[in-house]
Amino acid sequence: MITAYPAIDLKDGACVRLRRGEMADATVYSTDPGAQARAWQAAGFAWLHVVDLNGAFAGRPVNGEAVAQILANVTLPVQLGGGIRDLAGIETWLEAGISRVILGSAAAKNPALVIEACRAFPGRIAVGIDARDGFVATEGWAETSTLPAPELARHFEGAGVAAIIYTDIARDGMLGGLNIEQTVALASGISTPVIASGGVGQASDLMALKSAQCPGIEGVIIGRALYDGRINPAEALTILAS
Repeated sequence: MITAYPAIDLKDGACVRLRRGEMADATVYSTDPGAQARAWQAAGFAWLHVVDLNGAFAGRPVNGEAVAQILANVTLPVQLGGGIRDLAGIETWLEAGISRVILGSAAAKNPALVIEACRAFPGRIAVGIDARDGFVATEGWAETSTLPAPELARHFEGAGVAAIIYTDIARDGMLGGLNIEQTVALASGISTPVIASGGVGQASDLMALKSAQCPGIEGVIIGRALYDGRINPAEALTILAS
């Protein structure tokens, strides 16, 4: 079974979707994050994937009020990323009710923090690896490093990371399908579970992911396709559970 993670991306307190991570190319889907979270819970999803987009660029949490609204409106576990850069910030979010914190830029620039956080909070730390042409991008995707994505993932083998969230930036928000080849290659080379992200546009994309039959792929993040009604939540859950 592959877990479906509906995405709630927060920009200026609203639920949006970006194209290829461009903040200037945002579509607002809801100005009530709490209501959106309730809707995904009512649809039957088991997790929520939340990103503080402003925080990712600022390097510090920005949409704290919106995140609090989400937590107050659902009983689902929530994983959160964006602007979390230190142990104190991780602890603050976990104490607030976040189930799993995602370290992205911090993981690439300060890998020791990931290892320390996994020791302090077992099972509650995920690593977000966002790749542009196979190389890790950071700071809200504004910077692209020379570090290959698989190399960063391998660095955390044995650290106790709960999941690697792998996003192909070129596909994110474009509805053209996941980069299944790269995602499978990544998942096959590590023992940490992988969550696929970036490009889901229709039910056939989920079927293709299932057909890959890669046991290392634990989940998939679905964003714009759900908001646009291209994928029905019940259909997505049925496909991934089959």
